Amino acid sequence: MSRGSAENRAAFDDAAILADAQSRTGLSDFGPDPFREPMGVLLKSLREEAPLNDLGRTVMRARVVESLETRLLMQEWIRRHPEILQEELGAPIVIMGLMRTGTTMLHRIVASDPRNHAANWWEVRFPAPPLDMDWSKPDPRIALAEAEVAAILEADPRQASIHPWDAQAPDEEIMLLEHSFFSHVPEAFVNIPSYRAFITQADWTSAYVYLKKQLQFLQWQKRQRGEVCERWILKTPGHLGYVDTLFAVFPGARAIFTHRDPVETVPSAASMNYAMWSLYGDPSEAKIAAAQWQERLAWGTARSMESRGRYSADRFVDIWFKDVMKDPIPQIERAYQTFGIEMTPEARAAMQAWRDRNPRDKRPPHEYELSEYGLTREGICEAFAEYRRRFIESRK
Repeated sequence: MSRGSAENRAAFDDAAILADAQSRTGLSDFGPDPFREPMGVLLKSLREEAPLNDLGRTVMRARVVESLETRLLMQEWIRRHPEILQEELGAPIVIMGLMRTGTTMLHRIVASDPRNHAANWWEVRFPAPPLDMDWSKPDPRIALAEAEVAAILEADPRQASIHPWDAQAPDEEIMLLEHSFFSHVPEAFVNIPSYRAFITQADWTSAYVYLKKQLQFLQWQKRQRGEVCERWILKTPGHLGYVDTLFAVFPGARAIFTHRDPVETVPSAASMNYAMWSLYGDPSEAKIAAAQWQERLAWGTARSMESRGRYSADRFVDIWFKDVMKDPIPQIERAYQTFGIEMTPEARAAMQAWRDRNPRDKRPPHEYELSEYGLTREGICEAFAEYRRRFIESRK
């Protein structure tokens, strides 16, 4: 599959994509937040490096256009309702850890506490409502999101074993970060080395500032629906590499770190991202996908450990995967105690009700072999040596 093809050059032309988003929305103001440099690097990498097939080109172009549409719509909502930027977000609890460490389960259980806000998948996928939105009627974005989730699972049934897809359940704000064009999402879809190198070295402050603005927008929307809560519960493994930036933009944030042996988690991440790469591009690149994601996860983990030394211990709680699988509620109560949050009877009952409705055995197992992706136990142990010494080996 050739890189830098004529099809890629036509699909990812900067001016055409900007014009497309403006034409589709009838809007022209993208707002004051910077995005053109990272967007330009991404589009150049997609034009010149990405081994995309026709489906991949269609999907990647659509995601860029949708991010621009989101920026245009959100800026228009803010113009009409400047009070959006007065929304107080408070001190969020942020769940982060390697993929496959129980972050999704913890996120959804903590979000079931009626005092807590979380963004559902349909909200992070489509954060800007139509401009003629009627808040008294069902939100049209929910049906769009449910159709998209169904299409994802139909196109790749393996995804059901990798992630509990549910359009109306809390999910990662990694898709909100995507609209800043500082995001690990594109490299999960296709091999784009120049963009990958750029975001690895870049300052992500503007991305987290824009994330905060999007959360203010979502909170304002929740308020229109009569939903008012005390705090946000955020979650994505992607935050591991950006603890300092996260804490600078959200000064009161507290973090829950989830832990599991990378020997058990990294191959799963490689499997998930190779599934994306093979669907949208060149299926011969499995080992490249695995190597990149082992490196990315080791990089984020190392950065998170370095960052933690700069803050007081009570900003963090460590929770291990085996303890989450055994009974997550005592682990959440321990985190609440550290963060000065009362575990009320109502919160405990809501969390238990969520567990009763969502047994893990309802999902198929995610099966994979290290050798499928050119990974070895020894290589993973070496890449995560300090992390395993500090958080894994002492627990065995």
